[in-house]
Amino acid sequence: MTQPIFATHEVFNQSPPFEDVNLFAADRPLVEAVKAYGGAAAEKELSEFGQQWGSAAMAERGRLANENTPKLRTFDSRGNRRDQVEFHPAYHEMMAHSAHAGLHNSTWTPKGKPAGDAAEVVRAAKFYIAAQVEAGHLCPITMTRAAVAALTVQPDLLAKVMPVLSSRSYDPSFIPWWEKRGMTLGMGMTEKQGGTDVRSNMTRAVREGSAYRITGHKWFMSAPMCDAFLVLAQAEGGLTCFFMPRFAPDGSVNAIQFQRLKDKLGNRSNASSEVEFVGAYAERVGEEGKGVRTIIQMVQLTRQDCAIASAGIMRSGLAHALHHARHRSVFQKHLADQPLMQAVLSDMALHVEASVALVMRLCRAFDRTPYDAGEAAYMRLLTPAIKYWICKSAPPFLYEAMECLGGNGYVEDGILARHYREAPVNAIWEGSGNVMCLDVLRALAREPDAAASVLQSLASETKGLPGAAETVAFVGRAFRRPDGERAARLAVEKLALLAAGAALNAVSPRQAELFAATRLGGSHASMYGAVELENNDVRALLERALP
Repeated sequence: MTQPIFATHEVFNQSPPFEDVNLFAADRPLVEAVKAYGGAAAEKELSEFGQQWGSAAMAERGRLANENTPKLRTFDSRGNRRDQVEFHPAYHEMMAHSAHAGLHNSTWTPKGKPAGDAAEVVRAAKFYIAAQVEAGHLCPITMTRAAVAALTVQPDLLAKVMPVLSSRSYDPSFIPWWEKRGMTLGMGMTEKQGGTDVRSNMTRAVREGSAYRITGHKWFMSAPMCDAFLVLAQAEGGLTCFFMPRFAPDGSVNAIQFQRLKDKLGNRSNASSEVEFVGAYAERVGEEGKGVRTIIQMVQLTRQDCAIASAGIMRSGLAHALHHARHRSVFQKHLADQPLMQAVLSDMALHVEASVALVMRLCRAFDRTPYDAGEAAYMRLLTPAIKYWICKSAPPFLYEAMECLGGNGYVEDGILARHYREAPVNAIWEGSGNVMCLDVLRALAREPDAAASVLQSLASETKGLPGAAETVAFVGRAFRRPDGERAARLAVEKLALLAAGAALNAVSPRQAELFAATRLGGSHASMYGAVELENNDVRALLERALP
């Protein structure tokens, strides 16, 4: 008797997983941008990193770290207050790989000085690649790296911390930082009543010998599993920055009491918390009353990383969309051969090309700032503008990428739903869009001559590109208006687009011409694919995006 066959169909016309891909070598715009901005010598190192992070094993770690979210363990089994955060092993594995690659410290020397050369560019390329695989764990990575900039104003403290901080070991054990093989640093700035307005903070710091005791709260304390935090509190001399370790000098658990972990839209692998300080031990960083000036050194670097990560997840969205379109057939043709899909994907590819060129150009400015006044001015003026444009462009970009996969993009089985949930956070963290625009205006007000010089340089670097001269004139007029704040969003976006055109022109002049023609020479449509490009340019953009 013949057995019945229950199989109803065979699986075909589905794209294979996008994994076991070298995320550096397969990304020609990234390779060229790194080379253009000083990182050519690191090509072998970056290719090895791209091969590792593009593996199926790393993709699986990213999935597991997000599906198994952190848990707060407030007390131990005997009722002792511990305030520990538990993570899935996959999270710790990703942290270890990032630390081993120096994502948390490679831009600093062991003594806490800028590493120079192309350290920022090379590290940014790695950060850009890692964000494509799993962005949540990069929160403590970026804060650890950035905290060194704030600690430089307190040389005695920096000298104590750097021997541990400069290690490329990852040590998740819950012990005092000075006993560990490596450490991470977090940050607590905002409170319930103030948010961005940190000068309204109510948390108090009372001197106790050479240290302080801090009492109050933070509405957002990033990465609560870190070994220490930079915290803002009101001291006798005003708002001040403090170094608050998880353990007090006598080895006891410091009085840092986590109330709960935030239930966030995305960024799920990373823990964010609400916290109360009940006379917590802390050491001052910088002078009393100079807390904002101190911690802003850290914030400049975290804003840089917000832009890099957003560019990275857009790159991942593009790569997954293009990979799917090349394998999926509709109406007897691959999606990638359909004119409408080509228009969408090539327009998206152009956006990513400009974004990666721009973040690498910004990183070159960070590399050169210590000895080049012009690059320092570029860094101060353009960091908030670049963060504004790149981070705010990520959510609609990821939506478009998700739509390219149809229903497969919308479900949690793939990475695009995670990217889409992740996309808004970088525009919110480290200063929202309006704050970025205000910071550009402040930079203009404080250093008008330096800002004018930056704008002149951008005009020179974009000379001959479609719409560039008109954009330069518009930006100049907008920032001179007495009611400049009302026009700030459009002016800052135009400034970022101009900077992107200039950055891309140094990498690939033809792509810069296309970008300028579609973004500066006219108003870019609100939907990707609503521009006309020549067939040769469409093919070239898609081939550059993914061979």
